[in-house]
Amino acid sequence: MESIFHERQEGSLCAQHCLNNLLQGEYFSPVELSSIAQQLDEEERMRMAEGGVSSEEYRTFLQQPSVNMDDSGFFSIQVISNALKVWGLELILFNSPEYQRLGIDPINEKSFICNYKEHWFTVRKLGKQWFNLNSLLMGPELISDTYLALFLAQLQQEGYSIFVVKGDLPDCEADQLLQMIRVQQMQRPKLIGEEAAQSRDQRLLRSDVDQAIEVNHPFDGTGMLDEDEENFQRALALSRQEIDMEDEEADLRRAIQLSMQGSRQSEFSDSLSQNVPQSPHTSQTDPLSSEELRRRRRVHFEKQQQQLQQQDQTPKLHDKPTLTSSTPQADADGDMSEEDMLQAAMNMSLESVRNDLNTEEEK
Repeated sequence: MESIFHERQEGSLCAQHCLNNLLQGEYFSPVELSSIAQQLDEEERMRMAEGGVSSEEYRTFLQQPSVNMDDSGFFSIQVISNALKVWGLELILFNSPEYQRLGIDPINEKSFICNYKEHWFTVRKLGKQWFNLNSLLMGPELISDTYLALFLAQLQQEGYSIFVVKGDLPDCEADQLLQMIRVQQMQRPKLIGEEAAQSRDQRLLRSDVDQAIEVNHPFDGTGMLDEDEENFQRALALSRQEIDMEDEEADLRRAIQLSMQGSRQSEFSDSLSQNVPQSPHTSQTDPLSSEELRRRRRVHFEKQQQQLQQQDQTPKLHDKPTLTSSTPQADADGDMSEEDMLQAAMNMSLESVRNDLNTEEEK
C-alpha cells in the first residue's frame, strides 16, 4: 500500500485532502481552493445585485460570511464540484431518485465522496480493490467488494451525504500496480488521534501504577528492595534461633552444675569421701563431673574387692562373724565353712554397689 497516495488530516483542510486522495496526487492547495471559493462568492453576489444593490436582500447578503469557505479551511460542496470540473469530473448524489433509478451496483463505480457536517473523505477503487482514503486514518483501509455496499449503507444511516464521481480519473501509479496484484490487510489502520490517545493512556496508567507503588513501598534511598528485606528478615530469624539455642544450652549446663553440687551432699558422696582420699588439687566447693563420679565409684569397688581377697587369704574358721539380714544362715551347729564366708562377702559387696547406684539414680 506504499504506492497509494494518502494525505493525513491537517487542521480543517479535509476538502483538500479529499480531492488529492481522489486524484492520487497533490493537485490542489488551500490557496487554489480559496480562489475557487472567492470566485463562487463573486458570482453569487452578482446574481444578488441583479435585484438591486439597494435592496434589503442584497445588503443582508453582503453582511453574511461566505458559505463556500471559512477561516478554518472548510470548503463547500460547490468548491469541490467546481474543482473536479477542471478534470472533467461530475458529482451525482448517490441516494437521489435519479441515480437510484439507474440501478447501478456500487462496485461498478470508480469512486465516492462522502460528507458529514464539515468533514469530507474519498472512497476509491484502485486496480480491482476498494480503499477508504479518509484523511483521519493513519493509512488507507482496504474494503472488500462484499462489504462496500454495507459500508455505504452504514454511512447513510449515520447521516453522511454520498456523491458518486462520474468521469475518467487521472492515471496514477497505484491504480496501474493494483491492476496486476491484489493486496491483503491484516489490521485495520487506526485513527490519527486513537494511537496518540492510547499512548497517553498507557503513560498515565504507568504513572498511576508508579505512584501507587511509591505510596505503598516508599523508597527514600536508605530502604532495601523487597527481596533484600526478605533475606534480611530470614537471617535475623535464624540468628535469633541460634541465640535461643545457646541460651538453652547455658541453662542446661547451669542445671547440671547445680545438680552435681547437690550430689556432693548425699550419702553416696559422703561414703566416697570416707573411703577415697580427696586429691589435693580438688576443692571441696568444686562440682564433681560425671567422669569423676565414675572414677571414685570404681576405686571404691576395687577397694572392696581387695578386702575380700585379703579375707580369702587369711580365713579364720573359729570366728563367728555377725551377719546382716542378707547373710545366709549358718549350719545347725553354728559353724560357717570357707565357701559360706566368701559368698557372704560377695553379697555384701554387691549390696553396697547396688545401694550406690540407687542413690545416684534418685539424684
